[in-house]
Amino acid sequence: MLSDTVGVHHVSVVTGDPQRTVAFYTDVLGLRFVLRTVNFEDKFVYHLYFGDSEGRPGTVLTAFAYPADVDGRDGRPGISAVQFAVPTGSLGEWTDRLAERDVDYEGPTDRFGERRLSLSDPDGTRIELVETDAERSELEASTSSGGDSWTSPLPDDAAISGVRGVSVRSTSPYVTASLLRTFGFELVAEADDAVRYRLPSGRAATVDLLLDDAPYGREGRGSIHHVALAVESEAELHEWRELLSERGFDVSRVKDREFFHSLYVRDPGGVLFELATERPGLGVDAADDAPGASLRLPSWLEEDREMIQSQLPTLTSPEEDDR
Repeated sequence: MLSDTVGVHHVSVVTGDPQRTVAFYTDVLGLRFVLRTVNFEDKFVYHLYFGDSEGRPGTVLTAFAYPADVDGRDGRPGISAVQFAVPTGSLGEWTDRLAERDVDYEGPTDRFGERRLSLSDPDGTRIELVETDAERSELEASTSSGGDSWTSPLPDDAAISGVRGVSVRSTSPYVTASLLRTFGFELVAEADDAVRYRLPSGRAATVDLLLDDAPYGREGRGSIHHVALAVESEAELHEWRELLSERGFDVSRVKDREFFHSLYVRDPGGVLFELATERPGLGVDAADDAPGASLRLPSWLEEDREMIQSQLPTLTSPEEDDR
């Protein structure tokens, strides 16, 4: 029997200037720059990974850096916001931190009994900091390394503890909800403007399906490209592909992403999901003092390394700047 997905693997966004992207996600949000590679479909574009010190699934946000891309527009269909978990009682410290760095925010507001702050990265990507204490312990329990591998300039009682989910808008909410149930999500709360789906086991994973009458959006800088859910193995990916294809979903082949294998499925409501394997993982050594400083390429692009590097913008990691 095919197992349910086991939690959020990562969320991928579209940004502009790569240096500005690194500065925001490390200095403002306190994530670690754990991996510098390229978009395997467009090798002259950076693909940047941020997360805990090891880049464990469940902590990772990735960014495709397109400096010349058009601005995106939030709306249907698409992913409206990425949700990061922060400790209960920490939003006061976050408002101070954001104000010190001239980052605009809204809130705190309440959704389904949880307090949250809403803000945007420099390209307009919507981010929600949600107070909850569950995610860190669940993350540690679901990974083989165990222990606390989080590295952040923020104190433990304020630092982001993981990606807890996303808020999405669909042109066909019932169809999107059906796919979420197929992935193992359960309906846990309802309101006039949103319904909440959550995985009942594994890592914490929440999808808020927004029901407001938003206009149609546009992909570009500031938009969220997809959310990836984790599965245990490549063999399960092939089973998922067969099941999703049988049910009429638009599903890709299984792809080798070097650091994991994955497939993509876009539901008829227009929302793009990825299923990605937990292993082998990003291969980040927590003892590496600057994991994002060098360009990591898959084997099939190594012969083009010199050409690729010559076409990429100059980019320094925060650790290099401190030296």
